[in-house]
Amino acid sequence: MTTADPSLEILDIVDEQDRVTGTATRGEVYDRRLTHRCVFVLCRDAEDRIFVHRRTATKLFSPLKYDLFVGGVVGAGESYAEAAVREAEEELGVSGIRPRQLFKFLFETPDHSWWCDVHEARWTGPVDPQVEEVDWHAFLTEEEVERRLAEWPFVEDGLEAWRRYRELRGRG
Repeated sequence: MTTADPSLEILDIVDEQDRVTGTATRGEVYDRRLTHRCVFVLCRDAEDRIFVHRRTATKLFSPLKYDLFVGGVVGAGESYAEAAVREAEEELGVSGIRPRQLFKFLFETPDHSWWCDVHEARWTGPVDPQVEEVDWHAFLTEEEVERRLAEWPFVEDGLEAWRRYRELRGRG
């Protein structure tokens, strides 16, 4: 699904009900603030810690910010479920992960608009994060995550997904 130049990747454009209305390159999607689709996967290890990472400087959206989710854009014609597996396996450097869908919401700012399909997965083996995507990583306890949220710059969409995730689990 990915190309050498991420801005040339073809994405589905969707409406306010998440129905496909056309396609465009990722660069055009970002330039014109077209609504598209993304997946988020919260990955926990055998000790129930959460995979947290810092995005690389070359990312088109929120470079060098921290994130609680692995994931990314859903390619044209790709399902959310397919994208969740692809993105989690690419970013974590693993094979055979099985994300479970939790909820979906529309994320909007003055500059961006996308549907976020949030998943959760457990991975008990080693990870080998993709160097093009992940600058730093660690598995952190929820208590450590909460401390870091007050100290580190996190991606906006990930913060909103985390808030909704905690609400869903009765911890919001």
